[in-house]
Formats: sequence, structure tokens, C-alpha cells
Amino acid sequence: MKKQKQFEKRPWGSYEIIKEKENYKLKEIIVNPGQKLSYQSHHQRTEVWVIISGQGIVTLEDQKLDCYSGRTFFIPKESKHRIECTSEEPLIFVEVQTGTYFGEDDITRFEDDYGRL
Repeated sequence: MKKQKQFEKRPWGSYEIIKEKENYKLKEIIVNPGQKLSYQSHHQRTEVWVIISGQGIVTLEDQKLDCYSGRTFFIPKESKHRIECTSEEPLIFVEVQTGTYFGEDDITRFEDDYGRL
């Protein structure tokens, strides 16, 4: 398994890898106010998002869902998804990835505010 950096800055915020094993990866993700991740899918993993703080909108297969502290989202493999911070403070959530591969290159982007299609 290739070792990645534990902390990464992104145009929308940042993430930190808390734990990485052969069959799962655990991240803390911070989305800055007014920012959102790309509308994307993954071929080799599912994700569970647990919202820690902040507010926003989760888009899952074109359905918009309110996002707030304590809410949990299941993102099935190959489902289109994104998260957006609508609060004045950062949106913080924990992401648990399970599957066979966790590389950042397992992302198919459908929309992206930062030109990364």
C-alpha cells in the first residue's frame, strides 16, 4: 500500500488521514464556508460521512439533503455525491471509506468549481 501524506490542502478546505488500513481509510475533512467538493463518484469504495460541526447540503444522486451536526450519510459505491458548506464556520465531518482501493485517483468528477474535470 502506497503511503500518502497525512494532511492535504484542497481548494475547498483540507483533509487529514486519521487511520489507513488494507480495508478502510478514516479521514477528517474540513470544508471552508461557501465552498464545496466536486460532484463525484468512486468505483472502488463506499463512504460513510458523520457530520461533526457546521451546516451544509449533501447532494446524493441529485437529491439535496440538509447537513448538520450528528447527521450520518451512506454513500454507495459509484453514487454521485458532493458536500457544500453553507454556514459561516467550517463544515467538519469524518469520512470512513471501505472497499478495495482508496487512492485519490479513484474519483470521477461530473462538476467542479475549481476546474479539475
